[in-house]
Amino acid sequence: MKYNEGANLDPSQVGGRSGGGGKIAIGGGAGVVVLILALLLGVNPGDLLGTDAQPGQQPGSSQAASSPFAQCTRGSDIGTDRNCRFVAYTNSIQDYWGDAVPDYQVIKVNTFTGQISTACGTATSEVGPFYCSGDTAVYLDLGFFDELTTKLGAQGGDAAEAYVLAHEFGHHVQDLEGTLRRVQGGSGGTGPTSPGVRLELQADCYAGVWFNHATNDPQSPISEVTQADLDDALDAAAAVGDDRIQKKMQGQVTPESWTHGSAANRQKWLTTGFTTGDPNACDTFAAGAVS
Repeated sequence: MKYNEGANLDPSQVGGRSGGGGKIAIGGGAGVVVLILALLLGVNPGDLLGTDAQPGQQPGSSQAASSPFAQCTRGSDIGTDRNCRFVAYTNSIQDYWGDAVPDYQVIKVNTFTGQISTACGTATSEVGPFYCSGDTAVYLDLGFFDELTTKLGAQGGDAAEAYVLAHEFGHHVQDLEGTLRRVQGGSGGTGPTSPGVRLELQADCYAGVWFNHATNDPQSPISEVTQADLDDALDAAAAVGDDRIQKKMQGQVTPESWTHGSAANRQKWLTTGFTTGDPNACDTFAAGAVS
């Protein structure tokens, strides 16, 4: 990916905190350890995390004030501080959805290491990136991207990181649309066509939609998304496919315990979003959409 060095960045969208109560939506970068356990045990990954609300650090606290992203104000800052790319992704993703979704609510990405207390419970770095509906925030352990390449075999790269983050914002869009609440409030179980898998595949599709539009605005911090970038994103999507993880970790594939979808389906829906650029094309809940 290439960046617009003259673009203005808004670092306030990364590193903030808020409070509430809700459930975790495990996303494209579902925590390696949690997801593996879920696939082996055949349970919902969120059940392994707990949902008791815990007190969190509030905006204006020392953590927010000392954000490592505060200096990321221009696209050119990415050249001197690679952390600034997460501000660029976040700004671009939210700029797009702000135009595409009526009454879109801008949220924050909270980065952490080790452990963090959220409105969805206490999460450790083993959880990986996730969206919490209780405080409408994305939580991101930046160390996850090392696990994506070392444990799951993805090639990595900027577009792979952007895909994971865009997927989590896809869950925020689902939250605003009411889709997340309907699925999490049901009892659809697991499996290739379960509501939970359809939810994850739709978030993949929404990530692809953003990739399609990332460079439309001349003021966007993202200036170019190449085919090679899309290939990196597709490679990351495949790496977190249920079948790929199961084959790698247990030597066999058990579709009845899937919670996120196969590598092929994750790539299919990411591609659908990218090629159409249309959120309406992301209806993974339609009959026959997922097999």
